[in-house]
Amino acid sequence: MDLELRHLKIIRAVADAGSLTRAATRLGLAQPALSTQLRRIERALGGALFDRGRDGVRATALGELVLDRARVLLPAVCELQEEAVRFARQGTAGHRIGGTHGPLLGGLVDRLARQDPGVPVATYTAWSEREIAGSVAGGRLDFALIGVCGESPPPEPGRLAWMEVARDPVYVMLAEDHPLARWAEIELTELAAEAWTDVPGDGCFGDCFAAACVRAGFTPACVYEADTASCVHLVQVGRAVGLCRATFPATPGVVTRPLAGTPLVWRHLLGWHPAGRAAARAAHVLAQARAAHTEAMARAAATPTAAHP
Repeated sequence: MDLELRHLKIIRAVADAGSLTRAATRLGLAQPALSTQLRRIERALGGALFDRGRDGVRATALGELVLDRARVLLPAVCELQEEAVRFARQGTAGHRIGGTHGPLLGGLVDRLARQDPGVPVATYTAWSEREIAGSVAGGRLDFALIGVCGESPPPEPGRLAWMEVARDPVYVMLAEDHPLARWAEIELTELAAEAWTDVPGDGCFGDCFAAACVRAGFTPACVYEADTASCVHLVQVGRAVGLCRATFPATPGVVTRPLAGTPLVWRHLLGWHPAGRAAARAAHVLAQARAAHTEAMARAAATPTAAHP
């Protein structure tokens, strides 16, 4: 049997998991099937790669040798594949933009369509900032339009170039008949007894929000994780309050208010691969993203804000 990349992936997965059961789960295989494959690989390499025990598996001296090589080869092959994809797509026309859910992506698409008529724009949205950044690093997208909380680093910091589009204070969404809706700004402590709603994601915002609540002296009793439309509905009917960006558009039945002292800040970021086809257009797309943010802020500012009674 010739050794293949998939065999090296199996060996690395077993070593990282520390047991055949956990490795099989991560690889999506039945444990007997994984055990059979591992025995074939060991026969091909001339000896046992792991010592099996009641507490899991541990690499043998031969296993450590193979693992050292695998940890060099697998990332190198992955990088080669990504570079090949980027090279093959150099001539593809248009903008391919991935973003998390929010009004800024729509504004950027609108501005690019106005500024570059006839140039197609393709979009992709996901809850996962890491997924979007990974797609840009892999050449499947040209730009990532995402956000991070405060000074938290964006994903793929060593592979993608990132520029700040804008930074905004994080606002709170309330039902229009909520008692605090009359206030011009709201102390986070005033919301200690509320249920909250927020969209899912794998970024830093959840941790930043939890830390801000701890600093304010409370822990959220309930957080409903839902899509944007469901979050808005829960706020409209008074079931929860939510957090939103300052660019959140006017919505019937909902008011948005800044939090006193700005305990949370959202940074909008644009990312691209410095060696990809998008690098030459990054300055142009960044300028359009910043203009789209300015337009979104102007629309949000036009929404009447109640004053403290």
